[in-house]
Amino acid sequence: MGAIAERYRAVRERVAAAADIAGRDPADVTIVAVSKTVGPQKIERAMAAGIHDFGENRAQDFCDKRALFPDERWHFVGSLQSRKARFVVGKADLIHSVDRTRLLDVLDRSATELGTVQPVLLQVNVSGEEQKHGFHPSEVEAALRQSSDYPSIRIKGLMTMAPLGPPEAARPTFRGLAELFARLGGMRFNGVEMRELSMGMSNDYCVAVEEGATIVRIGRSIFGNGHAQRG
Repeated sequence: MGAIAERYRAVRERVAAAADIAGRDPADVTIVAVSKTVGPQKIERAMAAGIHDFGENRAQDFCDKRALFPDERWHFVGSLQSRKARFVVGKADLIHSVDRTRLLDVLDRSATELGTVQPVLLQVNVSGEEQKHGFHPSEVEAALRQSSDYPSIRIKGLMTMAPLGPPEAARPTFRGLAELFARLGGMRFNGVEMRELSMGMSNDYCVAVEEGATIVRIGRSIFGNGHAQRG
């Protein structure tokens, strides 16, 4: 078994253990391999290990790698500039990082022009850190209520990033998003179905699964040390 396959096996085992603690089915958690700085050969090894969900955080890298491996599921997990949104729309299986209403406008126009419907998550700045992007938790309900203004967008859930630090320090952020997700998921917003909760990276994904994550974004723990990741 190669190094990537072995690390992926270890990640799956830790996800399963965390899901068991929370009384959840591990199959309900999607592991997205964040492949920033990773070349095609490592992606091929990851595919051979059974990984089929990959995440990128730059539009050009996203387009280049998706073109090489179009049959895999590609997630856009980084901060998306409005001027580059058109390169991602219609190609991403899921955009995790919609952090402002202006970006919803841009994505909807691009998707309409392409005749497609783009699935997205709303990024929420639960921790309140100034350097982090995202809707304030108090703004999310209004954004969902406006979803009918964006016929070519499908909001599928929420995403957040926890503060840097030990894994347990991330728990309040993940719990806060999960509580917001549960509250808003019980409402009806123009047919929006809140299904996905994207939270947790290499340092803290076990805590995220314990708190209800349906998607974790893993880079270093799959591809090895020296791998940088956002999401």
